[in-house]
Amino acid sequence: MKKTKVINSDISRVIAQMGHFDKLSIGDAGMPVPMTTEKIDLAVTQGVPSFMEVLRNVLSELEVQRIYLAEEIKKENPDILLEIQKEMPETPITFIPHSEMKTELNNCHAFIRTGEMTPYANILLESGVVF
Repeated sequence: MKKTKVINSDISRVIAQMGHFDKLSIGDAGMPVPMTTEKIDLAVTQGVPSFMEVLRNVLSELEVQRIYLAEEIKKENPDILLEIQKEMPETPITFIPHSEMKTELNNCHAFIRTGEMTPYANILLESGVVF
C-alpha cells in the first residue's frame, strides 16, 4: 500500500503523469468541466471534502511553480484566497477572469471536484520540476 498522503488512485496517477508546465485543477462542486477533461469527483456532500483539504493533499506530492485563480475570488471569496496564500506563500499567482479559467480547463490533465460550496474556490496548478 502507498505510504504517501495521496492515496486516491486517480489523483496519484494524474500527478505521476505530469511534466513541467502541465496543469491540474481543483475546484468547487459547481465548476463546469469540459467533456474532454478527466473529472475526478470527490464530492460527498456540501463541504466534504473541502477545497483546502484537497489542495493540501495534492500539494504534498505535486511540485507547483505557478497558480492561476479567478480574478473574482478577490471580492467574492477573500477567505479562500487568504488560505491559498498562506498555504503557498512563495508561489506566484496569476489572476484571470473566471470565464478564462473555465476555458483553460480544456488544457488540464484533470479537474478534481470537491464538495466546496463557496464561490470561485477553483485553482489551476502549473507543475514545476524538482531539480
